[in-house]
Amino acid sequence: MSVKIVVGTQWGDEGKGKIIDLLSEQADVVARYQGGANAGHTVVVKGEKTILHLVPSGILHENTVCMIGNGVVIDPKALLDEIGFLELQGVSVQERLLISHSAHLIMPYHKMLDQAKESKDADKKIGTTGRGIGPAYVDKVNRMGIRVVDLLDRATFIEKLERNVVEKNEVLRKIYGAEEMDVEQIVQDYLDYGTRIAPYVNDVSTCVMDAIADSKQVLLEGAQGTLLDIDFGTYPFVTSSSPTSGGACSGVGIGPTCIDSVLGVIKAYTTRVGMGPFPTEMHDDDIDLRQLGDEFGATTGRPRRCGWFDAVIANYAVRVNGLSSFVLTKLDVLDTLDEIKICVAYKYDEDTITAFPSEVRVLQDCVPVYETLPGWKTSTTGARAFDDLPDNARTYIRRIETLTGAPISIVSVGSDRAQTIVVS
Repeated sequence: MSVKIVVGTQWGDEGKGKIIDLLSEQADVVARYQGGANAGHTVVVKGEKTILHLVPSGILHENTVCMIGNGVVIDPKALLDEIGFLELQGVSVQERLLISHSAHLIMPYHKMLDQAKESKDADKKIGTTGRGIGPAYVDKVNRMGIRVVDLLDRATFIEKLERNVVEKNEVLRKIYGAEEMDVEQIVQDYLDYGTRIAPYVNDVSTCVMDAIADSKQVLLEGAQGTLLDIDFGTYPFVTSSSPTSGGACSGVGIGPTCIDSVLGVIKAYTTRVGMGPFPTEMHDDDIDLRQLGDEFGATTGRPRRCGWFDAVIANYAVRVNGLSSFVLTKLDVLDTLDEIKICVAYKYDEDTITAFPSEVRVLQDCVPVYETLPGWKTSTTGARAFDDLPDNARTYIRRIETLTGAPISIVSVGSDRAQTIVVS
């Protein structure tokens, strides 16, 4: 048995898509356990870029079965569009993709509520993608969600939908001044989606457990990152689910005793999209990591905020995820820099703190304490073994290991699948 969880350890966008694709070569099953179409995983193979939002990144390996777990909220139109895109690219999806019957659906009113709330709260935005993720999880917890299994039963679906739309229309009209929705149009669209999705629907929990019982290699794929976790992230500037490793078991329906290891994906620097505190954010016009690293969201195209590597965050991620090791991505983005900084602590008032603070008010007033290391000023993109890296690059990696207490098992030196160094 080998069950590995892959988690993001910053604010998302760490390069999980590439790493999951890389590991999927040896995996029999890749299962996504949370999030929705607000996540974008980018995979580059021989220069060809594929951006995935709901389908797990292992789909590009023809011998890998991909599953979407119950912890994911599914926009059926977005999913069908993605399946159609993959098939046009010559990627076989039929009989290689399973969708949990217990996963909740994103409905049109979820998107309307998401966008209306962000617009109304313009001065206090969270920075959502407007794709209905949060409102869908709200309905799930409020016990009024519509699940995939409901979509396959016309009478149940219409009953639930009509009840929900009455309430949602009232909220949209009275609170946001928005137009009401047409139930008949939603019924027509979604029953069509149900017919097209039906061949993929299965009991993902049972399927994953059967794979484990057969000693298959199983990879559990998270979206977003640790600091966007609903419990452990920079609340309220977070997503609406649990990207941390703890969300993996409940998100696909297996027990924690099944897990063998947890792999944390972390950038050689730090980025975040949307609002919220960011202690190491750079405001230096002389160093533009956004352009060097092509830091624009795969889902929305929004520019990412960029900053130096933050060991306080990395240590926090080690603790809350129980990490076995790190994958360090985008090392090559630092190739041209004279000096590189690592945040080793925060200054808050007169105190030096090394534990990640839970209060946003405290975090936004923290000042990073930096160590400065020399750059290597040479390209790393051709390195395929750890010893191929420049001395200063190896020193930088070893310093991160020392500060976090976690080994770095893989180093990525470019976006392509081949631009990878397996350290251990």
